This record gives sequence, structure tokens and C-alpha cells, in this order.
Amino acid sequence: MLGLEEGKKAVEIARETIETYLKEGRKPDPPGEIPEKFREDRGVFVTLNKSGSLRGCIGRPLPDQPLIDGLMDSAINAATSDSRFPSVGEGELKNISIEVSVLTVPDKVEVDDPKELPEKVRVGRDGLIARYRSRAGLLLPQVPVDNDWDAEEFLSQTCVKAGLSPDAWVKGGVEFEKFSAQVFGEKEPGGEVVEKGLG
Repeated sequence: MLGLEEGKKAVEIARETIETYLKEGRKPDPPGEIPEKFREDRGVFVTLNKSGSLRGCIGRPLPDQPLIDGLMDSAINAATSDSRFPSVGEGELKNISIEVSVLTVPDKVEVDDPKELPEKVRVGRDGLIARYRSRAGLLLPQVPVDNDWDAEEFLSQTCVKAGLSPDAWVKGGVEFEKFSAQVFGEKEPGGEVVEKGLG
């Protein structure tokens, strides 16, 4: 688990990384002094919000690189490579608030019958990954909370994210993994960073 000061540092690094990339077209070197936990392999997502709406969100669900590397890469990609949005402009960043989600390792959700899936999913704690053949979709734990979804709608929307029909989870064949996350975000663009409670 990260402490609040470490969470603040993560958001600060994400903002500084995006600023440097937008101004100079390069990824900056990692800061010289970082918390030891930033050297551990962790999954991480960076989310950009503008005027209450999503402006970009990209990350790495699996702990396959040090947190500092995943954080900086995800920050740049959220600002420039989310196919749902145009790249963030240099002058636009001052109007964007940044959120960093540090993930636990995903665990497979085991059920005998797909209809049992909603009982295994806790809104406000779990994020979900849906996998079917070569397709995969991920939604962070804060997404169903922000959208006031119940567990069934959360499962449906994760299927949609994977390019499947909303009822694919009921039909079977879709594998689900769940994870939790610590979420740190700015209250307003460039402002105070708080840890977001999701429950």
C-alpha cells in the first residue's frame, strides 16, 4: 500500500512527465529521489479528467515493470495515445486534473455458473478485466462508482469495453479477473491531491 505522500508524489511525477513531453517532445528522466515502493513492479493507470469528463486513460494492468516506469509511460500515453481522444495540447494541461491508480495483481474470478459472477464482484473495491479469445477490456474500480452501476451493469460494461455484447458474461466463455486499486487524484487541475475512497 502507498501512503498519501507517496500518492501525491505519483500524481506530481505524472503531471511533470506530461508537461515535459508536451513542451519538449521527450520523456524526462525519472526523478533522482523516489520512494522505494516506486521501484517495485506494479500495475498502474493514469486518468485525465477535464471539466468532469474523461480526457484520457491508459495504463498497464499487470505488474511487469517498476511502478516509476509504468507511471511515466502511462502518463504520456494517456495524454497522447488514447485513441478515443485527440492528443492533449500544451496549453490544455492546466485545465486537466490527473488521477493515478496503483493496482494489485489481478486474480481470476472462479464460478461454476456465469450467473454467479455478480455475487463475486464488489462495486467500490474491484476493478475488472474481461477476456474472450484475443479480446480484453478493463475497467478501473472507480468507474462503476462514478457511473452508479451495480455489479451486473459493471460486468456488462466490461464486456462492452472488450468489444463484446453486454450480455456476453451471462452466456459464458468470458473469463474475468478482478483487482483492487489505490486511487490518488487532484481535487482540481494542479491542486491538492487526495486518496479517493471508492466504497
